[in-house]
Amino acid sequence: MTSAPAAKLTLPDAQTVTAVTHWTDSLFSFRVSRPASLRFRSGEFVMIGLMGDNGKPLLRAYSIASPSWDEELEFYSIKVPDGPLTSKLQHIKVGDEIILRPKPVGTLVHDALLPGKRMWFLATGTGLAPFASLMRDPETYEKYEQVIMMHTCRTVAELEYGRRLVESLADDPLIGEMVAGKLLYYPTTTREEFHHMGRVTDNLSSGKVFADLGLPPMDPATDRAMVCGSLAFNVDVKAILEGFGLREGANSEPLEYVVEKAFVGDGV
Repeated sequence: MTSAPAAKLTLPDAQTVTAVTHWTDSLFSFRVSRPASLRFRSGEFVMIGLMGDNGKPLLRAYSIASPSWDEELEFYSIKVPDGPLTSKLQHIKVGDEIILRPKPVGTLVHDALLPGKRMWFLATGTGLAPFASLMRDPETYEKYEQVIMMHTCRTVAELEYGRRLVESLADDPLIGEMVAGKLLYYPTTTREEFHHMGRVTDNLSSGKVFADLGLPPMDPATDRAMVCGSLAFNVDVKAILEGFGLREGANSEPLEYVVEKAFVGDGV
């Protein structure tokens, strides 16, 4: 009877789960307490996890989905039935503890881009997470005249987390007025009928998204982009962005677009 509390006491860098929402059979989000000392830039990621069966921490990189000003931390995750971490993580409940290493890093930050007029957030699946943070950050709307959120999932249900988040922004007391007229949301599906369909890559390369939103094609003088998805998605989008003349930047060398390489995908 005493083993469970004892194990809980030994959990390193423990934070308490405050909310859990299951969006589909394969997607969930959760919120945890925020370490008082944690400072991060919207768009960055941290290592989170649980103790493995071998008694050692089992950690993965997760983008923080909440903005830098939030009192708690939010994460958005897939569920992999036999995944080493998510097979356990998907069962967490309010009051449980997870491991959170308070050392945020990442490239999807405003500092890694040169100033511009239009910001493109390009994501598939749970790659939306860092943009869930950036879309709620006042700095995003202070820096850009327009912000376009392109998000592709297989089904309409998988878009729900992002849809609700975007719709809530208008009533956000901090950024509601800033978002009005600036944020363009372009969700698409690939397997289920929807008013917009097709992959991010196809809609960019065909020019469909520009026609649908009434925007000119990307121009390296004005457009900036952030990319987060599977490795294959990242490679394909990079080629398209470079075809428009955009160059990949980094924290050490800001340019026109950045890619997150620590995406939590299959097998987690």
